Amino acid sequence: MKDSLKLRPDEKEDPASTMSAEDWRLERLIDRAPNRIRSTVRFLRQPSSRWLRIPAGSLLTVGGVLWFLPIAGLWMLPIGLALLADDVPPLRSLRRRSLDWIECHRPDWLAHSDRPQ
Repeated sequence: MKDSLKLRPDEKEDPASTMSAEDWRLERLIDRAPNRIRSTVRFLRQPSSRWLRIPAGSLLTVGGVLWFLPIAGLWMLPIGLALLADDVPPLRSLRRRSLDWIECHRPDWLAHSDRPQ
C-alpha cells in the first residue's frame, strides 16, 4: 500500500496524470473479468472512446441500480461507475478510494492473473 501512496499524484496535478497511479490496480481488476467484458471495458477506456464511454457507463450504472430485474445485475454498477470515473472528477476520487480499500483489504484481487491475454 505504501508504494501506491508514493505514486499518488498531488491534487493540483493534471487529471489525466492522476489516473496513472491507479491504472495498474484497475487493469488487474479488469484482467479478472470474463474475456468479452474485459475486451469491451478496455476498448471503452481508451481516450478516443469518450463519447461511447459516457452513455455506456450511464446505462451500466442504471442497470446496476435495477439489479433486481431479470436482465440487469448488480455487477453492472461498479463497472459503470468505473467507466464514468474516467470523465467525472468526483467519481475519480471515489474510484481511487475504492482501489485503495481493495489494495489494503483484498490484495489477492490484484494478484497477477494466469489467464492468457
